[in-house]
Amino acid sequence: MSMRFTTKARRGMVVLTAAATLAVGVAGCGGGGDDDKKPDSSASASKDGGGSDPGTQDGADESLLELRGEDGLMLKITSAARDAGGFVTVSGELKNDSSEAVRVSVRTSGDETEIIRHGSSLGGATLVDSKSKKRYYVLRDTDGRPLTTTNMPRIKAGASIPVFMQFPSPPEETTEVAFQLPTFASGTIQISG
Repeated sequence: MSMRFTTKARRGMVVLTAAATLAVGVAGCGGGGDDDKKPDSSASASKDGGGSDPGTQDGADESLLELRGEDGLMLKITSAARDAGGFVTVSGELKNDSSEAVRVSVRTSGDETEIIRHGSSLGGATLVDSKSKKRYYVLRDTDGRPLTTTNMPRIKAGASIPVFMQFPSPPEETTEVAFQLPTFASGTIQISG
């Protein structure tokens, strides 16, 4: 079977390769967490970048949105950038604010069989464009793997790991979307580019 890639798919694979290179240091065992606990439903958008953690990587001290999840996890979104290939890449870090090591819940993978069969991920993330009444799901490669951080390790207390998710790009006039990830509160982010 011969596979042909479009220009958009090739650009997406370049972005995936770059993101995978960043994620190599965090590859570890996937696995389930304690799925019986409810997420904290608070979300806070940080406009001034205050409260940055000295342990943040790459100087990412400014955040678009901070979302609380289960077991003391905090998702800090630092960018949502549109690229020329027709994609939006949402990047940030996942921090363990609790006093014990925790695993990211398997529920963050979502409930699509195709994504679940590739292990733990952030494949359940979506962007919602309320103006156009459209929901955008995490993209997949030709083998059905989600274009997002996968196989996240157990996160030590106070530690952070870099994360990313890639979506189809909403229309150019759409600059604000709701970000949703199972087990985390929802919030609104601005798309740049």
